[in-house]
Amino acid sequence: MKRPHVLASAAVSVDGFLDDASPRRLVLSGPADLDRVDAERAGVDAILVGAGTVRADDPRLLVRDADRRAERVAKGLGPSPLRVVLSSRALDPAARVLTVGRDLADTLVLGGAPEEVLGELAGHGVLRLMVEGGAAVHREFLAAGLVDELQLAVAPRLVGDGPRFTGAPATAHLVETRPVGPDVLLRYRFGDADARWLAEACSLAERCPPSRSAFSVGCVVVAADGTVLATGHSRRDDVLDHAEEVALRDLDRDDPRLPGATMYTSLEPCGQRASRPVTCTQHILDARIGRVVMAWREPPLFVGTPSGAARLEAAGVEVVECPDYAELARRPNQHR
Repeated sequence: MKRPHVLASAAVSVDGFLDDASPRRLVLSGPADLDRVDAERAGVDAILVGAGTVRADDPRLLVRDADRRAERVAKGLGPSPLRVVLSSRALDPAARVLTVGRDLADTLVLGGAPEEVLGELAGHGVLRLMVEGGAAVHREFLAAGLVDELQLAVAPRLVGDGPRFTGAPATAHLVETRPVGPDVLLRYRFGDADARWLAEACSLAERCPPSRSAFSVGCVVVAADGTVLATGHSRRDDVLDHAEEVALRDLDRDDPRLPGATMYTSLEPCGQRASRPVTCTQHILDARIGRVVMAWREPPLFVGTPSGAARLEAAGVEVVECPDYAELARRPNQHR
């Protein structure tokens, strides 16, 4: 990626407020959603807020759950992501983001436009960035077209006054709606279809149980009309599972939409395989899927010369490689 993948995250009231007008922070979402946000924090390389949030809320910006911190350490990461504060002037030296949890995460204070900040964070090795606000920071990143995914937790309450979430551009595409306790999570992605769904596949790869002897891969199968037909990730149901076979396992092979569908996968589908007799390439051909978009060519770590893409193309499948997403696809693969 030329810049970090940006996940913007916020909780809003039904009437669109991020907070009320009182000096004390209003916590909108419930415990289930706060735990979901903690899990999202554990899956990124950095968390960013503005100086206004630091002054008003005095957050620590740390992964709270000890098991999640331990899982990060097991992957070779720090216990908690890098903390980033956007500020054009010095922060209060007693702020918790500067004083609490220094053994768990470092803190950077950066100034400048969002584009400059992302460039600097890329130089620090940040591939996945979580933007937690406040209102001005969300507005700046969204207006600059620098958000790849937006997660809005809508709380079932009315606030009436306070800072508002000003909304996303019309290019936002809703990709998921689900209840989280009493709240409702709305997930949006941005960009053209290939960008949206390939980024989604890379995000699914982050869910894979770790393995030193297999890749972590995510996969999404999308019909020509934009309907998601299936998703999958490596080792979802069994330690030998590949992402593509998991997704295709959930499909009706007689579905007439499959020949016009696109499979988005974070890694080239396997053309050789030792763990099971049928390769993912053959599964794709058997399902009659006509197009495959991938982020990363399979390196020869576990097989000889990877041949999945070549076999698909020889069979008439359109194969598109998007190398701008290769670093994002490699992120959950520590053995790369």
